[in-house]
Amino acid sequence: MIQCFDKGVFLNKGQLSATAALSAEQARENTMAWQILQAHNISGDPERLQVRFDAMVSHDITYVGIIQQAKASGMKEFPLPYALTNCHNSLCAVGGTINEDDHMFGLSAAKRYGGIYVPANQSVIHSYAREELAGCGKMILGSDSHTRYGALGTMAVGEGGPELAKQLLRNTWDVPMPKVVLVYLTGKPKKGVGPHDVAIALVKATFETGFVNNCVLEFCGPGIKDLPIDYRNGIDVMTTETTCLSSIWETDEVTEGFFRTHGRPEDYKPLHPGEVAWYDKYITIELDKVEPMIALPFHPSNAYTIKEFLANAEESLKSVEADARRRFPKADPHLTDKIHDGGVWADQGVIAGCAGGLFDNIAEAADILRGKFTGSGAFSFDVYPTSVPVSLELMKLGATADLLESGAIIKPSFCGPCFGAGDVPANNGLSLRHTTRNFPNREGSKPGEGQFAGVCLMDARSIAATAANGGRITPATDLDYTPVHHEYHFDDTVYKNRVYYGFGKADPSVELQMGPNITDWPKMYQLSENLLVELAAVIHDPVTTTDELIPSGETSSYRSNPLRLAEFTLSRRVPEYVERSKAVAQQEKARRKGAVSDRLRQVLSRVGDADQLAGSTQFGSAVFANKPGDGSAREQAASCQKVLGGFANICYQFATKRYRSNCINWGILPFTLDEDTPFDYESGDCVFVPHIRQAVEQGREDIPAKVICQDGSVHDLLLHVKGLTADEKEILLRGCLMNYYAARNKE
Repeated sequence: MIQCFDKGVFLNKGQLSATAALSAEQARENTMAWQILQAHNISGDPERLQVRFDAMVSHDITYVGIIQQAKASGMKEFPLPYALTNCHNSLCAVGGTINEDDHMFGLSAAKRYGGIYVPANQSVIHSYAREELAGCGKMILGSDSHTRYGALGTMAVGEGGPELAKQLLRNTWDVPMPKVVLVYLTGKPKKGVGPHDVAIALVKATFETGFVNNCVLEFCGPGIKDLPIDYRNGIDVMTTETTCLSSIWETDEVTEGFFRTHGRPEDYKPLHPGEVAWYDKYITIELDKVEPMIALPFHPSNAYTIKEFLANAEESLKSVEADARRRFPKADPHLTDKIHDGGVWADQGVIAGCAGGLFDNIAEAADILRGKFTGSGAFSFDVYPTSVPVSLELMKLGATADLLESGAIIKPSFCGPCFGAGDVPANNGLSLRHTTRNFPNREGSKPGEGQFAGVCLMDARSIAATAANGGRITPATDLDYTPVHHEYHFDDTVYKNRVYYGFGKADPSVELQMGPNITDWPKMYQLSENLLVELAAVIHDPVTTTDELIPSGETSSYRSNPLRLAEFTLSRRVPEYVERSKAVAQQEKARRKGAVSDRLRQVLSRVGDADQLAGSTQFGSAVFANKPGDGSAREQAASCQKVLGGFANICYQFATKRYRSNCINWGILPFTLDEDTPFDYESGDCVFVPHIRQAVEQGREDIPAKVICQDGSVHDLLLHVKGLTADEKEILLRGCLMNYYAARNKE
């Protein structure tokens, strides 16, 4: 079905080949990825990219902070089209005016700086970008990890907010030229197999080994021609879960049809690799052999065919229960209770967002459910079309009526079910979702408080088949139905009537509308000569997601208030982290005023003259995790640590480039360890890094350190800070990106 080959390959006239007339070095320049990246690279060095994007997108979790950063750094207007969407608009479960205050800030910012403002429930972020901003050969940057428009010939990247602030300040996105991995598609999917099935299978094949980590996936092959554009988009958006950097697809008449339908035929152009192209690795996908898939909690890669799962349901669900109890001691999961009456029964089905809410997915779900019903029991079925234009077309088609008659509930465009702000099931509930992620709490439960629910990812077609059976998990291939092809007609009337189009029309007379929850960033200090960090969290899980570092859901209600949001840092993984970090931060605050705590003096005395070191040693907190940063691009995962006085992350490997960049942009040292270096230290132990400022200035990548344990013992530790650019060095030295720009503005 899917095979990964850890070796290079030529694509020679569309065929895989071990040899070609060109060398690998010559042929690598014939990939689509190379051509697009170099066209946007202003560095003059093809191996060290400095990229300027064609457009940007942010949603209302992130745009307030981004604009505040850019404003504090001297921004006068948006230099490129920048769409501010409001698809996370019901985050504020805490009540009050916070939510709409943020939206009014966004509208005023769009007017003041010349942006595009998409009101709530008009479109989710990635649908709007596809419909209005994508174009063949373009590049788009988004402050959301699922910024992926490769199926439309657009290389898109999801990053943390500071990287968008850099673009607003006319700076660049800096990255080494990435490896390019060929994804070669053959065959045609069978009826009942949807894009999520292909995507989940791809994530399963690549994630655990890091096979495509920080690479660009380039989709080619004869299998593309039989895939409708929504099918391609549905696979493409999930490439984020492989931890790749970006993606790009060959384009054809189907792609051209998309742009023509959306009134932008000029944005289409043919994209193909050159006659001979070289790829660093390759993956083959036989689409005709893909089966309906299910990803069990708590990751999209925890995947099986639905038939495999049903055959081994008790064993699989017991494994999930054990994992849940390990992660959340207060939780009492009983997912094996879902096995009864000859099947496995879910409590909820949801089709939503940038992956699930696409026209074709919902139309085929309607085909499956036409004349059937979801039952009057506990099972519920909710559908969120991805944009108002999609909703309009489904209404005109009659698919909405078919779904409503079956017992489905149709809801507005909203990202909530994808990150825990909508359709929270009951305790011990099992939810089936065609959304992007199924991490803990992505369904909205609070397992740290004893609540527990689990999300399984499935394709819309199998969710609809399950709904037709009243919640009994059923692959769509087991149902006899006739999918009907429906030509999509895009009607942008609602956008013309509701969206504020302000690019190129900045009006500095407009005042930013600041609600009482919107606050500026606290003062951050430059890196001192030496660094001492206390371990406030030590996490030995294989991977630590950004959703664990800063949980999603109602916590993000305080997204525009850095100090209040920081109170939730690691709250559902290491609840003690916040108070530990605050205690360290208080000691650092006192140190700056000349009052050295007994604790700080005692620790420093183990590595030198405490009085002398106290004047030149910053004291902060640190997080150790084996592999942090998988998941969301939200920079809050790093900024909240910094707000609480965090100065370092220590790990064996960063899961994603974007999280490492977030750490650097917030002045957090991105330390790594050699794989064979044991790290059996505990929270409360300290790490002393002498001469860290000098090491960063000089670009030293190997940095000796000392671990001071609570029993007074001292141990050597070799840290690494690898591959810093000149700008990244300066950002770390200045203490954060905002300080970096503030210093530049004074020069």
